[in-house]
Amino acid sequence: MTPRATVDGDERLRLFLALVVPDDVAGALRTWAREELEGVRHAERLHLTLAFLGAQPRSVLAPVLAVLRGAAALARPPLLEVVRYRETRSVGMLVLDDVTGAATDLASDLQARLEALGVYRREARPWLPHVTVARFREPPRLSPPPPDVGRFAPSAAAAFLSRLHPSGARYEVLESCPLESDQLGVVEPGG
Repeated sequence: MTPRATVDGDERLRLFLALVVPDDVAGALRTWAREELEGVRHAERLHLTLAFLGAQPRSVLAPVLAVLRGAAALARPPLLEVVRYRETRSVGMLVLDDVTGAATDLASDLQARLEALGVYRREARPWLPHVTVARFREPPRLSPPPPDVGRFAPSAAAAFLSRLHPSGARYEVLESCPLESDQLGVVEPGG
């Protein structure tokens, strides 16, 4: 576990839990986005959201972090691969193949634990492993080829604080829990 950002008082916190994209892969994805996605605001803090909790009282932070620690300790190491670019009404994302199913299992476990805690309600649609790489007001209707970064393993599961700013949300890691990804045979690009 690695604590990072701090919060004070009894303020409401915008929280989400996510898988952290390794630095080398995140750098390659940001480079790809700058080259392929014009006319958009590029995302800087790349992650795979497992559960978005929204505004929560500060008092739920400790139990939410305990849920994250518990689920991460039991999680199998995920292995992911970029398969395509997709746009919604406000974001551009890279949809990922959850090669081993471990990321989906972790998302499901976390969501069930958060529901039991009373701080989360699952969405009707199934969880989709993806990384948001761009935001926009109007979909630019781009169709770039996906980046070839090979298969990769997330470096950690983390709790993030989302602070709203005029230029867009800024994300701070509150705590991260390493995932035992070194057991996997990560394939290099083109491999």
